[in-house]
Amino acid sequence: MSEAEAKKRLAALAMEIKAADALYYQDDAPILTDAEYDALRQENVALEQAYPHLIRKDSPSKSVGAKPSSKFGKITHVVPMLSLDNAFSDSDVQDFVDRVRKFLRIDHSQTLIFTAEPKIDGLSAALRYEHGKLVSGATRGDGRVGEDVTANLATLDTIPKTLKGSEFPEVLEVRGEVYIDHADFADMNAKQEKAGKPAYKNPRNAAAGSLRQIDPAITADRNLKFFAYTWGDLSAPLSDTQMGAVERLKALGFCINSEMKCHGTAQEMIAHYHAIETKRSELGYDIDGVVYKVNDLALQERLGFVSRAPRWATAHKFPAEKAITQIEAIDVQVGRTGALTPVARLSPITVGGVLVSNATLHNEDEILRLGVKPLDIVEIQRAGDVIPQVLRVVKDSGGAVYTLPKKCPVCGANAERDVDEKTGRTDVVRRCTNGLSCQAQLIEGLKHFVSRRAFDIDGMGAKQIEGFIHKDLIKEPADIFTLESRNADIQLETWDGWGQTSASNLFAAINERRKLDFDRFLYALGIRHIGRGNANLIANHYLEFEKFRTHIDLASEIGSPARKDLMDIDGVGPGQVEALTRFFSEAENRKIVDNLLAQIDVIPAIPPSSESVVSGKTVVFTGKLELFSRDEAKARAQALGAKVSGSVSSKTDYLVAGPGAGSKLKKAAELGVETLSEQEWLVLIG
Repeated sequence: MSEAEAKKRLAALAMEIKAADALYYQDDAPILTDAEYDALRQENVALEQAYPHLIRKDSPSKSVGAKPSSKFGKITHVVPMLSLDNAFSDSDVQDFVDRVRKFLRIDHSQTLIFTAEPKIDGLSAALRYEHGKLVSGATRGDGRVGEDVTANLATLDTIPKTLKGSEFPEVLEVRGEVYIDHADFADMNAKQEKAGKPAYKNPRNAAAGSLRQIDPAITADRNLKFFAYTWGDLSAPLSDTQMGAVERLKALGFCINSEMKCHGTAQEMIAHYHAIETKRSELGYDIDGVVYKVNDLALQERLGFVSRAPRWATAHKFPAEKAITQIEAIDVQVGRTGALTPVARLSPITVGGVLVSNATLHNEDEILRLGVKPLDIVEIQRAGDVIPQVLRVVKDSGGAVYTLPKKCPVCGANAERDVDEKTGRTDVVRRCTNGLSCQAQLIEGLKHFVSRRAFDIDGMGAKQIEGFIHKDLIKEPADIFTLESRNADIQLETWDGWGQTSASNLFAAINERRKLDFDRFLYALGIRHIGRGNANLIANHYLEFEKFRTHIDLASEIGSPARKDLMDIDGVGPGQVEALTRFFSEAENRKIVDNLLAQIDVIPAIPPSSESVVSGKTVVFTGKLELFSRDEAKARAQALGAKVSGSVSSKTDYLVAGPGAGSKLKKAAELGVETLSEQEWLVLIG
């Protein structure tokens, strides 16, 4: 990813995460699963580490939660309520322990104790006590300012209004998690159903919505509970250890988690995590991982914080949640490239907070491997994918083995599996052979054609494409550009949901795309294996589309110079070459492209700089580059007008060799190709 792309992506991530935070923390209506949300934050962190100078003022890595709702008063946290970094694997836990030891300079011969406790999937809250009396309660909010929900929190039986005993700090802010257990959640949804109201999706949403009621009486009726696990503002310490302080909270009248334990090694912490994972369904409340903390509070103080999280703690998240359900039927979907994808229609079940009714079965080989069929009881997993996957058959229904159809379920044409001529290997995917004559491929292909990274026609989305196809008004891409000339018969402005303004806007948007860059045009054709990256490499190599078409016609012959020239483009492999030559060799596809070219102009790629000493030269990089990355080396060479190839030939002008160069270096010597070290290359390009 270039710096410009990284900057743009960081801006998009900041906006997307902020919106997700608002829906999760303010509206109690998350649109992302934990896995999807974590993936966004991980991507943001990775980009910020790669481009630290691009870190935004509104970076998600600097924020926690979302601004408090205007429905409630505000309470400023004396000590900010920060978040935790995440660990997703056993090795991540070992890394966490190693980082702590390294920071504190504590070697492995010395004991270092950590606490481990279940991570409750609820709503964080802070309770302030003065002289033993509850005086206020707030949500996390944005970490610095929360919502004043004192009256609502006071209705919870597990929150003492007066602390037990007489030995407690004058000021004590107790923090923990508000949640609803599974039994009460089931009762709540039974009441919702009886009242004709929609059921809550999961206990976390139910707890958050219940706590943030304007009327405390409603909260009182929901039977919420509270686990205490930490503290904020204190006038005097509770203990000198994490475990001791939490046990002190129990003595003062709070509920703490009985699964909290102390461990001295990463292996013990990981074993505790897996033990909790195994008994997860027996706990009676939702958890989404295990939290580890350095037990010694003095060491916590030394470790301090980084960004929005403490160095002395991490949350070991559970993998995507799994569930058991039944396959009601197996349907087959046909995609843009004709791929037949079997999809299991499931008895609906909640997995990771999302109601799931479909799961992908990938292809017929996967179906045979699983031995899956309608009415089987199966285990499914939702791992952040749009459609979950079937992991295994739990109980065989005993029915007939399911086989994928050999005919396209949409158009009835043959559905075949490609065979690689060189290896003889059969492709795992069965594909409809009818191309754009198959309505399913036509619909998906045209959706791709008008998508943002292709023609990007404003107002022409999936819904519009489907509408025009079903009315038989668009049969190929060129038909999009003749809609306006046919509108006297179509009268789009009279259609339901359309009007004169929206119709005029669509036609204007279409006309704005009558000129398009070579790389975007090639990508828009939807050729299998040709993404934006490949399309850009090809456009930069041939510059003009017509020159490219001429070479493609010649490249269909195995061993031809034109085919070798195409293969020599670094980043374009046999799969891409085969897909391109096959596409342009078919008469129907050539006709589609010709009809499209009659409606639009393809803008040639901008020639690289001709002022450089390497402009027009062919360069090959080999070995382990030490002064720059391979991607950076290629990008710089191309920016200076050089052609970067992946193989050495008589046309190669320079071979840039790092340590460990092998066969390419030998071949360059045989052909008399000039060989340069990295430093010599840098001197050459100035």
